[in-house]
Amino acid sequence: MMTLLAIPYPEIDPVLVQLGPFAIRWYALAYIAGLVIGWQVMRRVCEQPPKLLSPAKIDDFLLWAALGVILGGRLGYVLFYKPGYYLTNPLAALTVWEGGMAFHGGLLGVIAAILLFALRNKTDPFMLSDLVAIVAPTGLFFGRLANFINGELWGRASDVPWAMVFPRGGPLPRHPSQLYQAFFEGVLLTIAVVLVWKLTDGRRRPGLLTGVFCAGYGIARIVGEIFREPDAHLGFLLGPLTMGMLLSLPVLLFGAFLIWRAYRKPALP
Repeated sequence: MMTLLAIPYPEIDPVLVQLGPFAIRWYALAYIAGLVIGWQVMRRVCEQPPKLLSPAKIDDFLLWAALGVILGGRLGYVLFYKPGYYLTNPLAALTVWEGGMAFHGGLLGVIAAILLFALRNKTDPFMLSDLVAIVAPTGLFFGRLANFINGELWGRASDVPWAMVFPRGGPLPRHPSQLYQAFFEGVLLTIAVVLVWKLTDGRRRPGLLTGVFCAGYGIARIVGEIFREPDAHLGFLLGPLTMGMLLSLPVLLFGAFLIWRAYRKPALP
């Protein structure tokens, strides 16, 4: 009965274009879209007061950000989610086109890119990370849509009217949790960061927008994990807590610390 009431899953081919051995996948396009849109938005935002970074510097940072996202995201997935598998199959860690990216690893990769770029260019890393915080939810939005198209990271079994039967998720209808997370981590988080940037003196308090993003992501991810099926090879780790929840708690606390730190210092003129 539950299966009969489920909404049909709109099976979309994960491969957009196939030309012999060369394939363009929605998953890769999600990363490209997030990086390109984020790059263009950062170029515009950096020209607003207090103008501590130039569009040319943002252009230079694009490659650093891309490497941080891809290398950090893949390494995070390997270390956080399947260390045993990749220890015995090390070459499989290179097959990024098959999916398997971890946000928390990507976050660490981008943090490393920001610190190295800021050090090299003698600029405040928080002024750069605040710009990244404005656009990062856009990349998360596209990434979650790609998860939905791939039919991966589905939700827990449910009888809600909009539940779906995912091709690889068994016979039970499930929450389309990828769409929930696209909304929580993408749409709502974008609104929160932009409102702080526009309606407060946040742009003049280095680290504040970064803190809002980190705290907001931590909350959004933890809420999203309530509806998402835990990874089969991990399950629940501590009572009802999943790996995603446990990794998001430090991000939430770090964000709260940055918000507190930003308001301890006077705003820039």
